[in-house]
Amino acid sequence: MFTGIVEAVGKVAEFSDGDMFRKIRIVGPKWIDELPLGASLALNGCCTTSIASDKQGFTCELMRITLEKTSLGKLEIDSEVNLERPLKFGAELGGHLVQGHVDGQGKVKSIRQDGDNRVYEFELPPELMKYVVHTGSISVDGVSLTAAEVRTTSVVIGIIPHTYQNTVFHNYQVGDLVNIEVDMVGKYIEKLLPDKLRVAEARGIV
Repeated sequence: MFTGIVEAVGKVAEFSDGDMFRKIRIVGPKWIDELPLGASLALNGCCTTSIASDKQGFTCELMRITLEKTSLGKLEIDSEVNLERPLKFGAELGGHLVQGHVDGQGKVKSIRQDGDNRVYEFELPPELMKYVVHTGSISVDGVSLTAAEVRTTSVVIGIIPHTYQNTVFHNYQVGDLVNIEVDMVGKYIEKLLPDKLRVAEARGIV
């Protein structure tokens, strides 16, 4: 479990492909060498497992389905990635609860300057748009954000200078794909509501 508060930006140093997975090495901040074997780490919002680490970086393995479902399959040498260690019980929850289970991909539709801030519009598939609500939480490449405006097929988000400078948002161009994780609360409500409605109907409540 993560918070969507990016701790650092890492860089892809190398990768190699196996039959069922891709092994990828990320170089990054000083705390990388503190990662124990098997530690979880959010990589552009996708929960990964460290299989090796040293003072310069760490290595993880990405399954084929992860490469296909997320934007991690598009990473190249020197690509930058958002990094976040998992939430510890008792720690401050600065963003919102992010599972690291990417729901799908969005596309950068537009970027515009608004004073010192920037405004991004992301186009999302219909199966994800239904979970996005005005001022609700959404994770974009692992960054906890607030939906400033919800349109028919897209969501508009404002980015302050700190977030722009300290995440991969400064690399985005129109057309880029990003990892999207919608707020888990909406998904659970959708799952439970039909059963509750059937019970209510049977009791003549609705």
